[in-house]
Amino acid sequence: MRYIIIGAGAIGGAIGGRLAEAGHEVVLVARGAHYAALRDTGLRLATPDGLHTHRLPVVGGPAPLGELRADDVLILAVKTQDSTAALETWSARPVAGGGTAAERLPLVCAQNGVESERLALRRFRRVYGMCVWLPATYLEPGSVSAAGTPLTGILHIGRYPSGTDETASRIAADLEKSRFEAPVVPDVMRWKYAKLLSNLANAVEALTGPVAGEEGLALLRRVRAEGEAVLAAAGIPYADAAEEKETRGDKIRLEPLDGSERGGGSSWQSLTRGTGTIEADYLNGEIALLGRLHGVPTPLNDTLQHLANAFARERREAGSMTVDQLGRLLSAPNQGGPMEGGISGPPAGATGSVASEA
Repeated sequence: MRYIIIGAGAIGGAIGGRLAEAGHEVVLVARGAHYAALRDTGLRLATPDGLHTHRLPVVGGPAPLGELRADDVLILAVKTQDSTAALETWSARPVAGGGTAAERLPLVCAQNGVESERLALRRFRRVYGMCVWLPATYLEPGSVSAAGTPLTGILHIGRYPSGTDETASRIAADLEKSRFEAPVVPDVMRWKYAKLLSNLANAVEALTGPVAGEEGLALLRRVRAEGEAVLAAAGIPYADAAEEKETRGDKIRLEPLDGSERGGGSSWQSLTRGTGTIEADYLNGEIALLGRLHGVPTPLNDTLQHLANAFARERREAGSMTVDQLGRLLSAPNQGGPMEGGISGPPAGATGSVASEA
């Protein structure tokens, strides 16, 4: 099988690089300065076992590939806010032997959140969910780091909305030859909803920096509890913390690369790169949406969604709000109210928390 990594950033770059190391055929899809760097100097993947440079085919879209192959696997690894555009771009591409990508090819959503699978199933017949436990970082064009060892990551995979098949098993087998564990599960969305609860912390980390102190951890517990209440009201099952802990064990240990600790997760990285967008609408915003559908107030996640979007839109520095400042905002009487016109708080560049949270 040939793997086409649509979005070769932190997750896509780590998956694509590790697959390539194991001898699998990989095409990277990127844009802008990242595309140029990958094309000119290759993918530089830093891991605990060393720095690897992969000179792989790189495209900005499907056109240079011509007809797609019948054995292609599309790995969708863009942020959810970019999913619709990517799906529209790739779904109609012709496949050798007849038909289109949407009709014939498997598409794997290797993303945070739970919305991309629904978006994909509107176009693609064969959609797979992937729950991504993969501590990876992308901050500079052409460079990705993955700090996990002995495994680079754990990637649960299954058909969407449920089930397993031979294709999922073949993808998992390739991943397991590439320094990943890849359980094939019939209930992949149960794992993705559990990951969603963990990802509610992304906005806090983006605003204040990685969280370690008791005040920040208490705030994260409140945000998560709100998410759990919403999922309970919606009747949505998710893997509990004990099940997640048992699955992970000590299989992924974070090891500093180049003598420095990992900075932060995907949302923190978006602010640090100054992309102008962030995935909060599909993390905290997913909880807000479900809360409105099922009559459960979600003031904490509402506020975090608005704040994270404002930080991204205004290109404010990641971690430029203290945990205390954020806590006061979340405790305000009108928390969750409109903030689209701008936000109060410290100026860009103010000092925030610097502890690490994977």
